[in-house]
Amino acid sequence: MVLKACTRCHRLMEEDRCAICNIASSKNWSGFLIVIDPDDSDIAKELNITLPGEYALRVR
Repeated sequence: MVLKACTRCHRLMEEDRCAICNIASSKNWSGFLIVIDPDDSDIAKELNITLPGEYALRVR
């Protein structure tokens, strides 16, 4: 299983296109963040994350 990250929202997935943004994903990412409750997370607010899930911190 190879995880890829959306180049716009940084959401991690196995697909080639992001289901949220409908743009291409990248295999070149680093950092790993799990957001459970984005409304109560200061980090999620700082990164403009509104949906729970797994995210990359940096995507190239």
